[in-house]
Amino acid sequence: MYFEDFDNAEAHERNGDDVFSKPIRAGKRTYFFDVKATKNNDYYLTITESKRRLDRDGRFVYDKHKIFLYKEDFDKFSQGLEEIIQYIREKAPVMTEKPQIETAPNSFSDVNFEEL
Repeated sequence: MYFEDFDNAEAHERNGDDVFSKPIRAGKRTYFFDVKATKNNDYYLTITESKRRLDRDGRFVYDKHKIFLYKEDFDKFSQGLEEIIQYIREKAPVMTEKPQIETAPNSFSDVNFEEL
């Protein structure tokens, strides 16, 4: 597995030919699973997280983080990922609904505008 900052990863990625791509949209983030081929036609996987945000100038920019995952690491990576997902599913508290914000008696929400 190979992890780099996106600027350096982009130069490395240009060497690989695109074989297959699967985007996954998840809220404010998009994950891209891209299969690439080396010059010797050996496949590897790049996983990119892309998150849109507003720049100081009011323009949308994308923060991107990329992981390179090579064939020899697939088994260990997938086993570790399965373990950690199972752990989270078993141990993390389940949020079924958004927490309710309680308002204090006589708060602003209790104002009757007809009485004013």
